[in-house]
Amino acid sequence: MLLKDKVAVITGGAGLNGLGFATARLMASLGARVALLDLERASPAAAAAQLGSGHLGLVADVTDKSSCEAAARAVLERFGRIDTLVNNAGITQPVKTLEITGADYDRVLDVSLRGTLYMSQAVLPGMQSQQSGSIVCISSVSAQRGGGIFGGPHYSAAKAGVLGLARAMAREFGGQGIRVNCITPGLIETDITQGKLSPERKKEIEDTIPLARLGRAQDVAGACVFLASDLSGYCTGITLDVNGGMLIH
Repeated sequence: MLLKDKVAVITGGAGLNGLGFATARLMASLGARVALLDLERASPAAAAAQLGSGHLGLVADVTDKSSCEAAARAVLERFGRIDTLVNNAGITQPVKTLEITGADYDRVLDVSLRGTLYMSQAVLPGMQSQQSGSIVCISSVSAQRGGGIFGGPHYSAAKAGVLGLARAMAREFGGQGIRVNCITPGLIETDITQGKLSPERKKEIEDTIPLARLGRAQDVAGACVFLASDLSGYCTGITLDVNGGMLIH
């Protein structure tokens, strides 16, 4: 199997209709052992149990450096290695520039950007020791096109920051066999979008997308598997668009 004997850590992975869990499910089906990290209220242990035996669910807060380090230690104690990190945890907020408060800015930037840094810092020493690893960072088309449908400017800024951080890490760690890449999803149907688009608005959006539909969580999961696997062995520092053609550039 494509990911046989690989160990994958996925942050923000316990939401059963989210990108993280879809990625976990696909990776597990391809032979990976998966560690799902999420906040306590998301019940990561219960989500991991749905993947079958041999997987792990851990409570972790990506905005807390010590929490990230503790989670990485727990995964290493359980599985002995970490081959892939998917930095998926993120939050959004649909407000305009003049409405963004300092607390709003801190909250959105902390989860998406600081969380990507802290969790990457937590797994990188182990990857350096084994001289291999793949870090996949989930950004957004919002970072590329200057705004999205559900996220405000601070969300765009956070996700643009993820692109820059990932590229810098790709340069720094490439010589040690560690690849760092980004995925920029378009509008994906998850819990975030459910009930927030009228049928008319959804049709309007679909009419602007060359593939004529919104994305599905498994669309992003497939891209994560590609970047985690040896199929992308000569890819680092790339941005992989998964948007149905919403943004062609």
